[in-house]
Amino acid sequence: MRMVGDDRGDEAWNGSTSGSTDDEATRVFSRDDLASSGEATRAFTRAQDTEPTQEFGRAEPPSDGPAAGEPDKFTRKFVRERPGSRPRPRTREERPPAPPPEPYDDGPYDDGPLDEDPEPRPRPRRRKRRRFRLGRIITLILLVALAIPPATWGWVWYTARQDDREASDAIIVLGASQYNGVPSPVFEARLRQAQVLYLDGVAPVIVTVGGKQPDDNFTEAAAGRNWLVDVGVPADHVVAVEEGSDTLQSFQAVSEVYEANEWETAILVSDPWHSLRSKVMASDFGIEAGTSPSRSGPAVIERRTQLWYITRETASLWYYWIFNDSSELRVNAA
Repeated sequence: MRMVGDDRGDEAWNGSTSGSTDDEATRVFSRDDLASSGEATRAFTRAQDTEPTQEFGRAEPPSDGPAAGEPDKFTRKFVRERPGSRPRPRTREERPPAPPPEPYDDGPYDDGPLDEDPEPRPRPRRRKRRRFRLGRIITLILLVALAIPPATWGWVWYTARQDDREASDAIIVLGASQYNGVPSPVFEARLRQAQVLYLDGVAPVIVTVGGKQPDDNFTEAAAGRNWLVDVGVPADHVVAVEEGSDTLQSFQAVSEVYEANEWETAILVSDPWHSLRSKVMASDFGIEAGTSPSRSGPAVIERRTQLWYITRETASLWYYWIFNDSSELRVNAA
């Protein structure tokens, strides 16, 4: 690179070959040398083509081609989307088909080569173990134990409202207190109900049941028979079973009379709240019984007495179910 003040190269070329051995290959030409050589400078111009310039344009569609205004089927129009514009959502036809799901690979198996695809082995289902917690069992038992007494109380109340008057073999009147042959008000209410049933033709025979307490001159059954005969029931249609100091003993004695006479059915007459327990005991001795309780007397007058009788009979029924015996809980209903 030449710099200002650099005098190298400004010397005249005299054609000497001093300082260089390759003088034939190295020559310096100047504009004066070319002028002195006598050759004129030639001007080069663009050659004129012999053929005229051709003009290219869009070819006209043939006469049988698409109509005017319709694009050629070989011509496509590409439009560059503007930057920042949202792409047009593809329609269902334009969406590419979803690739098929890849087969499940659970790892290589030892019973075959790795390059083969073994069939998946079905996994055994685990059985769900039912776990019974002790707390839930105890809770269930407690709920049942708490629900049974109210249910029994309601059963006693429901049976007391029933009045069965189907034709039977006999009408059984359960005994109550008597005073030297005179029935107490409770016992008399039962006898009146039996008289009504007899007159209605429910049964041809009335059976009075009940023994006597110490120092009594008459049994409950005898006092009841005498009362019925006095009100017009034929004596041969009244059977007195003078045994039993409670309901269970009374049915034990009555069952022997039924077996001797080959009777099977009966209508029980007692207080309304006593109907369920007497019906259960009669069924245990093989007597198919219905109930038609008395609707008068001290046992059904006061509401407080009714509630007490229902509660007492509920407890007595459970006592019978558990111990198979009559409870010693008694009520003075004279």
